[in-house]
Amino acid sequence: MAKITKVSAQKRPGRYNIFLDGKYAFSASEKTLANFRLFKDTELTAEEIEEIKQFDLDSKASDLAAKFLSYQPRTVYEVVVYLKEKDLTDEAINNAVSEFEDLGYLDDSNYCVLFIKNNLHVGKDGPKSLANKLRKKGVSDNKIEDALNEFDDEDFIEAGIRLIKSMKHQQGKLAFKELKRKSLTKLMSHGFDHNLAENIFAKLDLVEDNDYELDAIKRQGIKAYKRFKNLDETQRKYKIKNYLYTHGFSSTAIDEFLAGEIVNLSELDEY
Repeated sequence: MAKITKVSAQKRPGRYNIFLDGKYAFSASEKTLANFRLFKDTELTAEEIEEIKQFDLDSKASDLAAKFLSYQPRTVYEVVVYLKEKDLTDEAINNAVSEFEDLGYLDDSNYCVLFIKNNLHVGKDGPKSLANKLRKKGVSDNKIEDALNEFDDEDFIEAGIRLIKSMKHQQGKLAFKELKRKSLTKLMSHGFDHNLAENIFAKLDLVEDNDYELDAIKRQGIKAYKRFKNLDETQRKYKIKNYLYTHGFSSTAIDEFLAGEIVNLSELDEY
């Protein structure tokens, strides 16, 4: 048996140093002192000392986890990583996680659903992108899949529109074909599959308009001319034709531009 010979307050509020048989033994919180009634002259067995230390670690882990969770919802993995940074034992961390799982404050399945709903409300990510983000937060594939199965493609339309709605302003600057290609590429890079991306693009109500196409080939054609104007005529026409083709314009429109039917080629240097 060891006897508590001194209990002294630390500079840190709420923490106390415990001395056994005249020597410093361990520190404990005010909560631990009260729970085990640790006063001067209290005698403790080795088993009781270990129980007190574990209780104190568990309390510390619980308090830290509660504070961490108070700011926003977290995944189990995020809480574990945070607590590991606080030099807590695995046992204390696991006990804290179990405590908050039992209370319902830690629930990866519920977290996934809330995470997806928030994106649908204000975000711009598709299902695949959301799945990747959740994996980085340590959520299992099964839970991610179950959460995504609660939503259908229609639920993601608005998020996709938020992502590409600015592309509307590119009409008259890009060929419709190029505008669509860029829109679909952007959507798929943010986790929307091809079919869903096509549906989202269709919701923008953009159509291939002759006036817009004329403005676009004029703009892109002048840009191409300025880029290649120092080449000889044959090379220049070849380069301009290739440039416009790769930017989504039809062969007919390109031939009309090169024939001077859209812009007087002799006046291109004035632009």
